[in-house]
Amino acid sequence: MPDPQHNEPSPASHTGTIFGDLQNPRLIWAKGILFLVLGVLSTALLVARLPSLTEWALLCICIWSFCRAYYFAFYVIEHYVDPSYKFAGLSSLAKYLWKHRRSP
Repeated sequence: MPDPQHNEPSPASHTGTIFGDLQNPRLIWAKGILFLVLGVLSTALLVARLPSLTEWALLCICIWSFCRAYYFAFYVIEHYVDPSYKFAGLSSLAKYLWKHRRSP
C-alpha cells in the first residue's frame, strides 16, 4: 500500500531530467530552510555593503519583481492563460513562449 505522505511521481515528471522529483517531506523542508538561510545571509552581506536608502529600495524592488515574475511564469499562465501548460521550470516557460510566439 502506498504511503499517503509520499505522492507517487508521474512518469512524465522524470522525462528529460537528471534527478527525479523530490518526494521526502524532510528533504523538502530542509531545502526550503536552506533557501531561507541563504537568502538571510546574502541579504545581511548586501545590507552591510549598501550605503544608502536608495540602494536598499532598489534591491527590494528587484527581489519583489523577480518573485512576481516567477509566480507569473508558473502559476498565472497555468491557471488563467493556458490550462494545458504545465510549469516544469524556467526552461519550459521559454519553450512555451517560443512555441506560442506570434508572427508580425
